[in-house]
Amino acid sequence: MHLSYRRLPHYYAIGEPLFVTFRLHGSLPTGRVFPSGRLSSGKAFACLDRLLDEQRAGPAYLQVPAIAEVVADAIGQGTASDYLLHAWVVMPNHVHLLITPQVEVNALLRRLKGASARESNKLLGQTGRPFWQDESYDRLVRNANEFQRIESYILQNPVRAGLARSAGEYPWSSISRPRGLKPAAG
Repeated sequence: MHLSYRRLPHYYAIGEPLFVTFRLHGSLPTGRVFPSGRLSSGKAFACLDRLLDEQRAGPAYLQVPAIAEVVADAIGQGTASDYLLHAWVVMPNHVHLLITPQVEVNALLRRLKGASARESNKLLGQTGRPFWQDESYDRLVRNANEFQRIESYILQNPVRAGLARSAGEYPWSSISRPRGLKPAAG
């Protein structure tokens, strides 16, 4: 088991499934307020994801088909050596992945986010500007039941956000592009 810190603790284990979410730089409003009281990490994630899905502030570059394609391609290219890919979706301002890392997570995210940021910024004509938020959210998947819940959550995200009537309609997800996906272990 590995533990790393930035602003949040990150627990992961090479060879164990991991749910990862990363978002565009500046995609959440500053000074956001959450319901009073302490929130569990799951509820805090749900609040943040709802804010991202509602797109009230910040960039939504990933809704541009050429940019979404760059990110989808980068996700697919990372599977060769960095991770087993189980499910993914590219939303207008964030990405969800369900992977089993084969290398250090910090290194694989740096490669994935770096390659997609460079190419996306070229297409947007804003080379050198931050594209992705530095910090990502991740959660070690604890069992097969949780794996299935997370996989469903990822695939249904475009439907919940009102971007498609069914998961299969949305073009930038693993349900629309299943090539290279690996089933859950055991």
